[in-house]
Amino acid sequence: MFGDLFEEDGDGFSSSTPGTGVKGRECEPPPPRGKIKLCGIKNQGGTCYLNSLIQTLLFTPEEELFRLGPDELGCLADEDKPEAKARVIPLELQRLFSHLLLVDEQTASTTDLTDSFGWTNNEEMGQQDVQELNRILFSALESSLVGTSGSSLIHRLYHGTLVNQITCKECGNISERQEDFLDLTLSVRGVSGLEEALWNMFVEEEMFEGNNLYRCSRCYQLVRAAKSAKLRKLPPFLTISLLRFNFDFAKCERYKETGRYVFPLTFNLRPFCEQNNWPDSESSYELFSVIIHKGGCYGGHYHVYIKDIDQLGHWEAPEEVKVKAKTQRQEDKVGERKKESENSVDTEDPLSVLTVILAQEESKCVLVDQLGQKLMNKTGMPWSKKYKKQYGTISKFLQKHPEVFMLVSNGTRVALKAAGPATTEPSPREPVSSASANNSPDNTELETAGDTEGPDGCHWFNLNDSTVTAISETDIEKQFQGKESAYMLFYRKTTMKRPPEAIGNLAYKVPPHLVEMVQEENARLQQRRAEFDASSNSVEVRLHLAPHYHWHNGALHPISPDEDSIITVTFDRRNTVGDLRLAIYQMQDLWEGDMALTLAKNVPAGLHLYDTLTDDQISLYSAGVSNGSDLFVWNGRKVSGVAVKTGMEWEPVLLTVLHPSVEELGCGDGSGVEDTDGSGLVCSMKGFAGGATLGTVLEALGPQEAFLCQEQSRPGANGGGASGWRIFPPRDMLRTLRELSLKDGDALLLLQPEELDSSIFSLSGDMVTVTTPSDCRWLQVEFCPQSGMKEEEAEEEQGKKRSKVSASGNMLLAEVKEKALEELRLQDELSGVECCLRQMDRTGKHLPPVHEHLSVRDAGIRLMTSLYLCPGPVPTATQLFLYFSVGLAPSVGQELEIIVEESLTVKECLTEMLQMAKLDGESWHLRRVDWCEEIGEPLMDENASLKEAKVIHGDTLVLVEGRLPPKGYLKLSVKMYIDAIDSSSVPELNHTEESLSIEGLTTEGSGSEMRFIGHVEISEEASLDDLKTQMMTLPALQDVCVPSPAFLRVWLLEGKKLSRILRGNQQTLRKLKLGNGAEVCVQRLMNEEDLGLKDLLLRMGVPGEKAYYPSEEFLWDVGRDGTPRGLYATLASRYGLTPDNLLLAKHLPDKHTWMPISNWTQHVSKRKKKRKAESLQAAPFYLKDGDIIGVKNLLIDNNKEFTILEDEIGQQRITANHNTRGRPATGDYSQDIGSKNSGPTKNRKPEVALSISVGVFR
Repeated sequence: MFGDLFEEDGDGFSSSTPGTGVKGRECEPPPPRGKIKLCGIKNQGGTCYLNSLIQTLLFTPEEELFRLGPDELGCLADEDKPEAKARVIPLELQRLFSHLLLVDEQTASTTDLTDSFGWTNNEEMGQQDVQELNRILFSALESSLVGTSGSSLIHRLYHGTLVNQITCKECGNISERQEDFLDLTLSVRGVSGLEEALWNMFVEEEMFEGNNLYRCSRCYQLVRAAKSAKLRKLPPFLTISLLRFNFDFAKCERYKETGRYVFPLTFNLRPFCEQNNWPDSESSYELFSVIIHKGGCYGGHYHVYIKDIDQLGHWEAPEEVKVKAKTQRQEDKVGERKKESENSVDTEDPLSVLTVILAQEESKCVLVDQLGQKLMNKTGMPWSKKYKKQYGTISKFLQKHPEVFMLVSNGTRVALKAAGPATTEPSPREPVSSASANNSPDNTELETAGDTEGPDGCHWFNLNDSTVTAISETDIEKQFQGKESAYMLFYRKTTMKRPPEAIGNLAYKVPPHLVEMVQEENARLQQRRAEFDASSNSVEVRLHLAPHYHWHNGALHPISPDEDSIITVTFDRRNTVGDLRLAIYQMQDLWEGDMALTLAKNVPAGLHLYDTLTDDQISLYSAGVSNGSDLFVWNGRKVSGVAVKTGMEWEPVLLTVLHPSVEELGCGDGSGVEDTDGSGLVCSMKGFAGGATLGTVLEALGPQEAFLCQEQSRPGANGGGASGWRIFPPRDMLRTLRELSLKDGDALLLLQPEELDSSIFSLSGDMVTVTTPSDCRWLQVEFCPQSGMKEEEAEEEQGKKRSKVSASGNMLLAEVKEKALEELRLQDELSGVECCLRQMDRTGKHLPPVHEHLSVRDAGIRLMTSLYLCPGPVPTATQLFLYFSVGLAPSVGQELEIIVEESLTVKECLTEMLQMAKLDGESWHLRRVDWCEEIGEPLMDENASLKEAKVIHGDTLVLVEGRLPPKGYLKLSVKMYIDAIDSSSVPELNHTEESLSIEGLTTEGSGSEMRFIGHVEISEEASLDDLKTQMMTLPALQDVCVPSPAFLRVWLLEGKKLSRILRGNQQTLRKLKLGNGAEVCVQRLMNEEDLGLKDLLLRMGVPGEKAYYPSEEFLWDVGRDGTPRGLYATLASRYGLTPDNLLLAKHLPDKHTWMPISNWTQHVSKRKKKRKAESLQAAPFYLKDGDIIGVKNLLIDNNKEFTILEDEIGQQRITANHNTRGRPATGDYSQDIGSKNSGPTKNRKPEVALSISVGVFR
């Protein structure tokens, strides 16, 4: 029995889609097969490789497996019984094949089959190799069929035999070894196609000679010998695996071969067999399956092209295939005309001359060296004189026409791609093309095939998991190359003809018990589909009866909310409108007169009617009735005596209409509308048809002289408390609500002309500003006492002096201050004292005083926030409030405040700040504070006004001691590089200045440091030589022996680290990109130095025992060769070694690691464009002046590790710092470090070998 093969698992059914218009969609049954009539296989997550192989086995299509009955294989029902030995894998394959052939479903599941394999989710979700699965599955089948009549099934159909022979050239002794093969594994790299690979494998001989001699078992000595391989036994089905995946040992990574690899539809193996006297029928094969891999070496997708040998599917040519077929027929006619003139060779066309020469050769193959002689015999002139000037050499000409010529034997021989049948037996040393080796007239190479079907009427299909599509033979050619290319080829002998009764018969040779079970399953599927079809077409419709409704506010509303005015009915949407009308008549016995059914919809205004169903012959589905639709049942004219308009044009819009309240208008006679919420306005909801004009709305709401306004800004927007309304112009009165883009919920304000005199309304142009009591909000004002007051007293005083002041967006801040003084009762206390209003940021810092001539809205102050009343003057519109500090970056509480005119110059502002800070002297200048709250660029132009210098209200400036250099001058901070041996000769200067150890020189262990020695002011047009000369005048260098400026080296410091050497003594400081305030470091040299622009100064460290010898400086000209190869060559010349005996690495002091510098260069073919050499100054090394390069002599030390004890200590220190900063865990950190060391490569799961569990049946 089928058991659970056809149970409804979750994978087999598509979920319902919401909103599809059907009632309660149940679990949908699997759909029936489409036009193609072939069944796909579901992908369990990563089983595309299994699906492709299963489909290939199904379309083999020998019925060997179906011949084994339950008496031999057992029954799956007895699978769990210990005494019964059910052969589960063959039984599951039988059920799966019968399902794929006969069950009326688009897809089948392999879950039961993979369960029989013993697979779990790991195997089903992981990607595996189909070539490996082919061997493992056949091995599992052989083990499962032991002891049955099919025990030799796999061996008989798929196994062949090849023999390896070694022939002694001295005595002729032949030593041979026979091997059994399930598939032939052929190389792809460096091979143009299948035939060349077979030629190299079975025709080309490997010679043992020279230093590689063979020991003969007969001669008992080393002799010359030849090794070859031949096919001894050919299987009925030939499986060929292509080695598309290789390993690059230089890069230590896998890659996929994507080059062009041609394989024929039919070919003859006789040239590669041991027995050359076999008839062609015994060695001729035709292609019937191509498994294709799309992707890379670490993942991808499999699908399969299969030839439908039994013609089970329905094939329809795509439109583009039909167009190509028509074009091909026209080209064939042109080709026939060309063949008629084949005998008259055009000697001016080298292509036709060479084609004729090769076609007239008996072997159909010629040595390239002999081809030129044969051409001269044919034309009477050599190639070099007749064709070389126009076409190049004969070898290049052959390579440019791969569609005509095929180069074999490593390019030494040439043959035609599409030659005629061979008339004589070919030489064993000469390659034979597929066509020349086969005498069959149907043997045609794929490259010239353009038919949409084979000569036997069979078609090709693409089976891609659940999807099955029709293809043509020409589509196979697209799989010759690229990321999506052929991976496995399956051929069958051409003598294996199918019986006539198998053609188009899906049930051919399927056992009766499986056919019976499939029929039962198809009946169940048919019943489920019928039930689902009925349930999916049932819709619920809500009927609204007209007698229970009335017209109000532009829409229909129930007369009584408590009364049930809606009847819900369930109906088949395939029935007609007339059927529904008749059913409603039967339900409503008392209905009189006409009955109209109109589609309705609930909108915010109520129930609105749209389209009336007038055609009783159409179905409800065609009429637009879906699940949950509303139908209004009425006479089609009036509801409760009121005419009702239908359609989208009259869909009502629910508007919010505002009127002034009684209190705001001062009406005591009840003529106004009472205020419900104290806001000054009352609102009401009114519904109007979307097609009604605005004039109609105004007529319904009030008199014609009233103003109708639309809201533009809501209360509280932009910091204010008022709202703005735009009066509709007269031209809008003729436009509809829909044209005016009014929608549900929009607000309209209705005002009488006399109401504009009210205090809450103000008219300006066409804008009405409404300031209602609800818009008047507050600001909290707190009094900040004098800074000299004690903290406890200040807190107590502040707690008493705090109040909320009512304010609006239009109120001036001066009025807010006056109100605050009144409510805080501070008029007498602050009489004669200047006060200002200020805001406070999150850090507790008082922001600049606000300009009191501005309103709350214009000042950008939000209502319901706090202001602080502080002692101090109020800046006018032309004044700036500035913070400033002395000497250091400002911090909260240490800043001084000043108010100055924006017209003051920078120098005048500096003078006032110095007076306020009580500082004397003229050697001061002003600097800005950047966004990092650090001292930034100076204000260079002291004669410019603060406005011109772009100093704005609230900026912070810093008073820095020292004069500004004149315009065009630079002020540089100079430090001196001091070695330990020189420290005694340099006097101690400025012990208060910082003394920095040189970072990045830890391998020296010399204790080098930098000391500050002074400042230098110099023109930016001065040369580097002038800078060195001026540095020599500094006190620290006057007592040090420096013969000339050439004995000094100047470094640029970046981040207190040595960055680069300033080179080019005659270069100006501007060209050297020195900015004002830059830091430089001067180093005393023992010899004169004049570095070129391309010279790079490196420090070479030679390792000792767990440490490095003191590094020595090395000057390298990167202009000649800045690649790793150039550095290796230069250092090899310096140390008297060969580059292969050196190993280099760059030291990374921040990470305490070493980055190896490889001397390996990738070899590229002449055809490929030569890659540009990578410079060490670019990524990833970024080599610069002062970098330390470790140098190892591999003749002495072959250990490739550069890390020393100091590096290990530094790495431990970095790890400890990361852990203290809250790293999650040590394990996680080590994992991150490992991922960084491994580069950008994505972490992959470890590859697990594929296996299939098989029971013991011996």
